Amino acid sequence: MSEIRVLVVDDDPGARALHGRFIAETPGFDLVGTAGTGAAALAQVTGDVDLLLLDMRLPDISGVEVLHRLRAVDAAGPDVLVISSSRDQVTVRQALAAHVAGYLIKPFTQEVLRRRLEEYAARRSARDGSEQDRPLAQGEVDRLLATGTIRVSDRTEERPPALSAGPTGGLPKGLADVTLARVMAALDPVTSRSASEVATACALSRATARRYLEHLVATGVIDLAHRYGKRGRPQVLYRLAPSPDA
Repeated sequence: MSEIRVLVVDDDPGARALHGRFIAETPGFDLVGTAGTGAAALAQVTGDVDLLLLDMRLPDISGVEVLHRLRAVDAAGPDVLVISSSRDQVTVRQALAAHVAGYLIKPFTQEVLRRRLEEYAARRSARDGSEQDRPLAQGEVDRLLATGTIRVSDRTEERPPALSAGPTGGLPKGLADVTLARVMAALDPVTSRSASEVATACALSRATARRYLEHLVATGVIDLAHRYGKRGRPQVLYRLAPSPDA
């Protein structure tokens, strides 16, 4: 199977570089370009692009308008994975109405994006292969009616059960409730901290701390941000996510 060709569209140069690197480091995907405006994205979309990573907030036209223009030209493609900090219902609904392949809320880790891309590649392979013609079971029909093929990442709806739930409460293999509680205790809802700072506070290795932090990000308990310096990779910072009721 040929590599999936991706165009990253984001008005933030740092985000374009970061997400472009994420794409380049994901097997089966090929970064073919980046764009900082909606007009530039539309100009670059040709038969050489299979998937757009599209931000909703662009300086000239909105991501929703980019979606509408894409569908007006060719309703069959390319596919679009929205990557945006926009979480309001109007924007999300408009994006879903344009039949996007997914909606991933910023910020996110490389691991989260990699999983989404792998899921997309699997769906694309099934869609393009013989599986698209096989009869669906009733459960599959029900899921299709309820959700379509779209997964919307809304961390407030993915909040995990209580930390004391034990090994059957949903923690990935290798993670412990006690250590998870220590990591959370080292975080603050206002002040962001790096993985190294959390590791030091919890007397853990940096790799171990990052495993717990990535789990907490994926389940919506904490948020992450990127601090861009003049050189090198951006520093990833973590803080407790605000309560949905705040």
